Amino acid sequence: MNTDYWMNLDYIPKHVAMICDGNGRWAKKRGLPRSAGHLAGVNTVKEMTIECKKAGVKYLSLYGFSTENWKRPIKEVNYLMQLFVKFLLEWRQEAIENNIRFLHIGDLNGLPEKLIEEINKTILLTKDNDGMVCNIALNYGARSEIIRAIKRINDASQEDNTIIQSLNVENFNHYLDTQEQSDIDILIRTAGERRISNFLLWQIHNAYLWADKTFWPDFKVENLAVAFQDYNSYLMKQKV
Repeated sequence: MNTDYWMNLDYIPKHVAMICDGNGRWAKKRGLPRSAGHLAGVNTVKEMTIECKKAGVKYLSLYGFSTENWKRPIKEVNYLMQLFVKFLLEWRQEAIENNIRFLHIGDLNGLPEKLIEEINKTILLTKDNDGMVCNIALNYGARSEIIRAIKRINDASQEDNTIIQSLNVENFNHYLDTQEQSDIDILIRTAGERRISNFLLWQIHNAYLWADKTFWPDFKVENLAVAFQDYNSYLMKQKV
């Protein structure tokens, strides 16, 4: 799908969130190890960041590794940590060239030192990019994010006791991992699942939920186009 297609849409979602599901099942279907599915999934991440940027999306949030994923076999977890490092090393030049700013959402505590180093380096090298923001959630859980936000509020209130009194729905956003970013417009989940899986619970309060049976490694721009078309149809119905 080329850029001209996106111009035919009346509404481009400002903030798109994606639960990138189905890597393991994609690999199993082909008689491959789960690691092959994760590796293939990285290519989809790269493609989706570029296509969302072309479409005019302002914020893209991708669910890479949840707090619950630590329960997976240690061999698979270790592979994923190494894969995330490799991804950042390879992708950040592409992000710079395409004016994409990278941000991490989630808890850095518990991640390998090398991965933290590459996360921080990628944040630094892309900080001046003013195109699309790409949030990649690593060691992320929405309930733990809300707890972190409460702790931040508590710390800030030690210096300014008016913070609690003035706290409301709007300024609470400032203490979340996504900070001043807009709420989610559309949440896309692949592999046929219809669960939120503890992803951006505060930010999706009014999001359009869209599920695709396609496994994440096979999710292409055509699938994204259908999601955006459905989102447009939904908004048009709301205006009737």
